[in-house]
Amino acid sequence: MSKNITRRSFLRCAMGVAAVGCLPQTIYAGVRKPVISVKDLSLHNLHTEEKIALNYFENGEYVTEALRDISYLLRDFRTGDVLAMDPRLIDLLYDLKGTLDTERPFQIISGYRSPKTNASLRKSGGGVAKKSLHMQGKAIDIRVEGIDSRVIRSAAMSLGRGGVGHYPNSNFVHIDTGRVRSW
Repeated sequence: MSKNITRRSFLRCAMGVAAVGCLPQTIYAGVRKPVISVKDLSLHNLHTEEKIALNYFENGEYVTEALRDISYLLRDFRTGDVLAMDPRLIDLLYDLKGTLDTERPFQIISGYRSPKTNASLRKSGGGVAKKSLHMQGKAIDIRVEGIDSRVIRSAAMSLGRGGVGHYPNSNFVHIDTGRVRSW
């Protein structure tokens, strides 16, 4: 028995195949996006000389104590104030580490800034934003020993997440979890 395929039935079939291809991956049995079970970072605060290397994400969850340790290391070193840093910022650092293909620690120029410190830095004319994301725990200024700041800037921009500022004269890069922009 021969079946004739009409143009209409062919197009209907093709549309069905295309629709299935647009469905989320989770419906495909046995096909999953690889899950990262451990995320680690090494940080070096240049002002306090404190260093940490830790896993901050394990088995699909953030490690509360590790996030606390990171927030403490990134505290406002001028006042001692600590604020819980945005986990998305920590993830952004992790992804940047992967993009840079490095295990070297991120050298921290500035993490959290209290409103008092931010106001003081603004008065001294350092180009500090009035509503800086540093005051919300959503920004960090970094460098990596042995990696040109232009390379770090390009890598951060390639991730397409948040703001990226390049300060070549001071040799650091600002990254944040605000809207996507660069300067």
